[in-house]
Amino acid sequence: MASCRIGELRSWQRRLGRLSFVLTVALGPVALIAPGAAAEFSGGVVRIGIVNDQAGPLSDLAGPGSVVAAKLAVEDFQKVAPGLKVDIVVADHQNKPDIGAQIVRKWFDVDGVDMVADVGNSAVALAIQSIARDKNKPVIYSAVGTTDIGGKQCSRTGLMWLHDNYNLVAGSVRRLVSQGNDSWFFIAADYAFGRNMVEVSQRVLAATGAKSLGAVFHPLGNADYSSFLLQAQASKAKVVAFANAGEQLVTSMKQWNEFGMNAGAQKPVAELMFLTDVHAMGVETAKGLTTVTAWYWNLSEETRAFAERFFRLHKAMPTAPQAAVYSAVLQYLKAAAAAGTDETNAVLEKMHAMPVDDFYARGARLRADNKLVHDFYLVEVKQPAEVKTPWDYYKVVEKIPAEDAYLPLSQSECPSLKASGN
Repeated sequence: MASCRIGELRSWQRRLGRLSFVLTVALGPVALIAPGAAAEFSGGVVRIGIVNDQAGPLSDLAGPGSVVAAKLAVEDFQKVAPGLKVDIVVADHQNKPDIGAQIVRKWFDVDGVDMVADVGNSAVALAIQSIARDKNKPVIYSAVGTTDIGGKQCSRTGLMWLHDNYNLVAGSVRRLVSQGNDSWFFIAADYAFGRNMVEVSQRVLAATGAKSLGAVFHPLGNADYSSFLLQAQASKAKVVAFANAGEQLVTSMKQWNEFGMNAGAQKPVAELMFLTDVHAMGVETAKGLTTVTAWYWNLSEETRAFAERFFRLHKAMPTAPQAAVYSAVLQYLKAAAAAGTDETNAVLEKMHAMPVDDFYARGARLRADNKLVHDFYLVEVKQPAEVKTPWDYYKVVEKIPAEDAYLPLSQSECPSLKASGN
């Protein structure tokens, strides 16, 4: 078993006044790495940074649970390649791009961090993306929605492991429009994620001939959504789409029900919803909500097996972002072991060459724009009477094959793809 310890808080972390700690995982004799190859790893260790919202409005969907997922990935890596020392460094970016950038810059410049995973906030991700590009260090994003990370701001060091906003809205928007839901109004979070999701949704709506009747944007962590809900109601749109997540979506939907809007003609749609959101708002409030997800814990025997391990440590079933963190960390470690080094170019070459083949995704590969291409699922929250097992809140409406879930490379705005002629 991996051994873990909490490292000392750095003085800069004390100034930030928030959570940041080190979990050091020491592994026993290496199987996949030749004797003496540890010298090819800087400092004789692979150091991975998990940065996300540890205590705020987005913490349930990733937060401490992503750290648990990363630890499980290291444990499983140990089974095939014992011997290499791995440090997991954790910090809270507080959903502030400047703090996230400061943390990651120090990790790369001072602390010897080789790879950063999770992030979970689009605005923070955009700030980190340029630093990772300049430092030539990989960042693997899970719950980061903005399409700019794989588009206008793409980088060979920035990998999208879970989703972007196109994955989340394209299939569900087209399906709902085909059912006659041809007018939409958006309530969205006022930062990079929410604004990008509305923009992408409106683009897809226009392509189908449907209409957007407007959008309103609320601050991150907002508590009172009454004015936004009233504007949505006044729009007479057939669909009210929520482009927010975590605590924001939970509060929005609770107030939607409190105001009696669930009994009206308008259909609420959660463009991004996580399992922990449903748990927090309750099935009675969430029933009938649809969303698109890349992963669900109750899909198969192997997803359930991981979920049970995770639950024993975290007392909650894993979300899709947490499963993605597990997969990303494990795949990075496998690639580093296969390369025999933590040098970025060598590891990235192996990551593109090696398919991802775990409970999160089977046979998935990174394509030229650094998106891991895998299937998605359109799911609907069950009615209360249908929930027979704790945390089993979704029924799968349909599987969205990988080939239908991603914006074609020919339409990508990634500058490097255009330069190469892809």
